[in-house]
Amino acid sequence: MDLFARCYNYIRAKVARESGYYPYFKAVESEQDAEVTIDGKKLIMLGSNNYLGLTSHPKLKEAAQKAIQKYGSGCTGSRFLNGTLDIHLELEEKLAKFLNKEAALVFTTGYQTNLGTISSLVGRRDMVFIDRDDHASIVDGCRLSYGKVIKFKHNDVEDLARLLESSPDNQGKLVIVEGVYSVGGDIAELPDMTKTCQRYGARIMVDDAHGIGILGKNGRGTLEHFGLNNEVDLVMITFSKSLASIGGMIAGEERVLDFIKHHGRSLIFSASMPPASVAAVLAALDVIENEPERRENLLHNAKIMRNELKNLGFVVADGLTPIIPVTIGDLEKTFFIWNILFEGGVYVNPMIAPAVPPEQSLLRVSLVATHKPEHLEKALTVFEKAGKAAGII
Repeated sequence: MDLFARCYNYIRAKVARESGYYPYFKAVESEQDAEVTIDGKKLIMLGSNNYLGLTSHPKLKEAAQKAIQKYGSGCTGSRFLNGTLDIHLELEEKLAKFLNKEAALVFTTGYQTNLGTISSLVGRRDMVFIDRDDHASIVDGCRLSYGKVIKFKHNDVEDLARLLESSPDNQGKLVIVEGVYSVGGDIAELPDMTKTCQRYGARIMVDDAHGIGILGKNGRGTLEHFGLNNEVDLVMITFSKSLASIGGMIAGEERVLDFIKHHGRSLIFSASMPPASVAAVLAALDVIENEPERRENLLHNAKIMRNELKNLGFVVADGLTPIIPVTIGDLEKTFFIWNILFEGGVYVNPMIAPAVPPEQSLLRVSLVATHKPEHLEKALTVFEKAGKAAGII
């Protein structure tokens, strides 16, 4: 059998493109901000992770440009060998201080951070417990480890406790959750989870990719939101959301990170973060600390959009974060509504199986701090038109 046969027989995307209902790989021709340009047309961006609107912030642009002037365009090597710059170390020190942890370790992407951390820590005689809604990078990191992987019901502390209680005492245990879940936008039940982990001798790691910069009095994420910095062993963040760059980081005890540094294959065998990206994150951390009004405006926008979508009759879950899942259910209706929104000048992300369970397709709406009232008003008008056309409101 020809290895490529499955490729030649794959026609699902082709059919969707020909029908005009293909929502993926749309080329953006402008900055990622409250509005973007696609195919020469302006759209309100309600599908970005640029929560604080920092991708176009002049301080980040200036920092990136200066870094290129000083260090050049890339590092041409891994952190393990010639790819560590002094600004990598500066960023790690600043992140550790920002998150109130002993140390931090910077990877080239967030995906690689989870792969390298999990696969290096979890061995053959260990067990890793993950939430059923955990991100694909967590799932893949578990696959690369040699440990036993056990999934528990989404955000269900009782189910986690049941599984931990039945696990052997002589095996290492790591529990991994997201601080803010990337599709549902709900927040992990961390207070009870940390207590449960302590009760059964398990370590806990929190992927706070979507919580950093948003939650907490100072934007330090889910741990600050709950006041649980000392109770969480490892915290992971990505730089491609609120920090408006690319890369990832794990923070925790210095001795643990030193082990990951010397065993994480995705760190050792990947070229390091380019200088411009590192400098942008350093600048973003300064903006988060000095411009708290961005976070306030973001949460204000999210509250308005969530409430108004509910008032229109859409099925929207309660929540505090700027991630608002609008449940449609039917796959065809999901794409139908997405298309009306897109043609009406509103960009959102359709989420279908396997990202969500079958028959639970949804539109993932995400707000940014730079959205103005007129952006929200126009988007809601188009949402109302699309919902009525689909017969769901």
